[in-house]
Amino acid sequence: MNKIVYVFIALLTLSMMSCKKGITEEEQLEKDIEEIESYCKEYNLDAKEIIKGLYYVSIQEGTGNHPKDKDNVLVRYKGYTTDNSVFDQSGEEGISFNLRNVIEGWTRGIPQFKEGGSGILLIASKYAYGKQGANGIKPNTVLVFDVELLSILY
Repeated sequence: MNKIVYVFIALLTLSMMSCKKGITEEEQLEKDIEEIESYCKEYNLDAKEIIKGLYYVSIQEGTGNHPKDKDNVLVRYKGYTTDNSVFDQSGEEGISFNLRNVIEGWTRGIPQFKEGGSGILLIASKYAYGKQGANGIKPNTVLVFDVELLSILY
């Protein structure tokens, strides 16, 4: 009988230890912001906040219009993580897409650039692939994109 009680207590203890709660979305966002700020400091980037957890750096101003969040655009880009691991990039000719059909960080970030302009987007995981990750991108990963807005497609 004592053996059963000890086994029960051991199992109960183990199950309670495995019930550790994960990080909240707000805590993850704060962690991502710290990572983005550290990255900006390391690379001496003067990033402007679009919304909490989403930043851009303008490198080339551009001379055209700003796209709207529902426009089709042609963009040349390279995507990487804050450890500089490249996970995706377009060809020289760029890639076209509608800003409603991409991650929220792009939907809100690309309109910061004028046609012909270029810069960097720094995107907290909340505005990218979040806690689920995607296509080899780990969950809760901050993304960085070098972006050139080639044209707005009308």
